[in-house]
Amino acid sequence: MSKRHGILFVLSAPSGGGKSTLLRLLGDNPDFVYSVSCTTRKPRPGEQHGRDYHFLSVAEFERRVENGDFLEYAKVHGNYYGTLKETVLDGLAAGHDILIDVDIQGAAQIRENAEGECHAAMVDVFLMPPSMMELERRLRNRGTETEEQLAVRLGNAAGEMAEWRNYRYVIVSGLAAQDFDRFRAIMTAERMRSTRLELRF
Repeated sequence: MSKRHGILFVLSAPSGGGKSTLLRLLGDNPDFVYSVSCTTRKPRPGEQHGRDYHFLSVAEFERRVENGDFLEYAKVHGNYYGTLKETVLDGLAAGHDILIDVDIQGAAQIRENAEGECHAAMVDVFLMPPSMMELERRLRNRGTETEEQLAVRLGNAAGEMAEWRNYRYVIVSGLAAQDFDRFRAIMTAERMRSTRLELRF
């Protein structure tokens, strides 16, 4: 008989780094709970409230910050993003694996401030674009940013990519199927770590 503690998988990548595609592939056959983040940015075409993000007003987001509702939160590209604490802690307590996607600020907050079960459960993964040139190509193909917004995202990406050593794992993004296989390999290995298991014979 065996029992395993829940794992908090934290995924970060700069805009255009391949994170959305990876999350979509992982969501096809989930064996984890995806924690939907909150944001104050406007929905992009095709995005749905409660599925892609919880879309909140600035006032509502700031009220939740004051209430201490977030495990982490940050202001990125002029918009707030945050992870609801209750969703994560309840899932881990029930023995479920939780997957969240956060920027480098959010990941740093969890590393520095998380306590107890949440801190022990954290496994952070950085999805690294193969080059700035490829990152710019992906962002332009996405077609969701103006030239001014594109310049901001590329400028921020350089700083974000410099933080890769702070993560336990780094995946250099290639084809979507390769990114998926590599992330799945990390999940499998972490689930078999002896420190996460309770075995009874």
